[in-house]
Amino acid sequence: MKISTTREALFTQLQNVTRVASAHSAVQALSGVQIAATDAGVELRATDLEVGLRVSLEASVERDGELVLPGRLLLDVARSLPADDVSVELRTAEQDVAITSGGATFNIRTLRSEDFPPLPEPARDAVVSVPAQAFVETVQIVARAASRDEARPVLTGILVSASAQELRMVATDSYRLSVKETQLETALEGSFEANVPARALQELARLAQNAGSERLTVGVGANQVVFEVDGAVLSSRLIEGQFPNYRQLLPDAFEHELRLPGGELTEVVRRVSLLAQKNAPLRLAFREGEVTVSAQTPDVGEARETIPVSFQGEPLEIGFNPDFLRDGLESVAGADLALKLISPLRPGLLESADGGGFSYLIMPIRLNV
Repeated sequence: MKISTTREALFTQLQNVTRVASAHSAVQALSGVQIAATDAGVELRATDLEVGLRVSLEASVERDGELVLPGRLLLDVARSLPADDVSVELRTAEQDVAITSGGATFNIRTLRSEDFPPLPEPARDAVVSVPAQAFVETVQIVARAASRDEARPVLTGILVSASAQELRMVATDSYRLSVKETQLETALEGSFEANVPARALQELARLAQNAGSERLTVGVGANQVVFEVDGAVLSSRLIEGQFPNYRQLLPDAFEHELRLPGGELTEVVRRVSLLAQKNAPLRLAFREGEVTVSAQTPDVGEARETIPVSFQGEPLEIGFNPDFLRDGLESVAGADLALKLISPLRPGLLESADGGGFSYLIMPIRLNV
C-alpha cells in the first residue's frame, strides 16, 4: 500500500478517528487506526468494539492495501510532520510503514491487521434522515444526565426516538432525568427508537458540528445503529435491556410552580456552588417573595445569595447536588424557567418557561438542620 496526502488532511481525520480507538484493550489492534486504500479512495477506521468510526481521507492511491498503525503515535507523528506533502508506504519485508514528509521519515511497526474487526457499511435501506442541527442540540442538552456507571449499562445510554415531526431524547442516571422533545420543521420519512450509548451520540454530535452538514442519516438494526454524516460513518452497538418508563417518574401535580429568571439563577448557583465542597448540598430556602441559595462546607466556609421570586405560602427549604442542579439550569433554553416543587423530600422539576419541550427532574438531598 502506498498513498500520498497532505499533513492537514491526515492530522484532521486522525483527530476524529483516534477518539474512538480503545485505550485499554488487551488487543493491540483496537488501539490502532486502520488505513484502507482502494480504487474508491482511502478510509481511516477505528473502533473499541462498542463504537466504530470510518472517515474518508483526501489522498491519491499509488498501491492499494490495508494496514493498522498505533493510533496515538500516528496522531503525534502527523502533528509534527515538517512539510505539507506526506507519503505513507507499507514496507512488507520490514513489516513497517514509512511516513515521509519533507526531509523527515518515520518508520512505524504495523499492528496485526487480522485482529482489527470489520466495521459496518453505511445503511442504504430503512434509514431516516434528520436535521443535523436539531439532533446535535438535543444530544447536547440531555447527554449530561446519562449515567457513567457501567454497573447499570441501560442507564449509560440515551433513548432516542423520532417520528413524524418530533425528535425526542431521554437520559437518566437515577438521580436526575433529562427529557428534550424537539419539534421539526418538516415530517420525517420513517421512524425509529433506540437506546444508544451516550458516548457514541456525543461523538456523532461533535462530527456533525465540525462538518456543518444540514442532515444526517440513522439506520437502526437488531443490535446496532449506523449514522452517516458528511461521508463519515459512525456505528454503535445498542444497549440491551428495558429503558425506564420516564413518564411514570414525572409527578402529576406540584405544590409550587415558580417562574424564575434562568440566567440570574444560574449565575447565583455557579457562585454559591464554589463553597459546596466535599459532597455538601446546595440549599434553596424559599420564603415569601424570595429564595436564598446557600452552601456550607465545614473547615472551608459558606456562601449565600438571595434573589426575588414569586413564592407564596409556608417556607420551604430543599437541597440539591450542586453539579446536577447547575447542569439542569444550563440546559434550559430561554430567559426564564419554571421550577416546580412538592416538598423537601420529593423531586423538583425544571422546565422551559416558554414550553420549549425540555424537562429536568432532579432528586433532592435530605438536609440536616
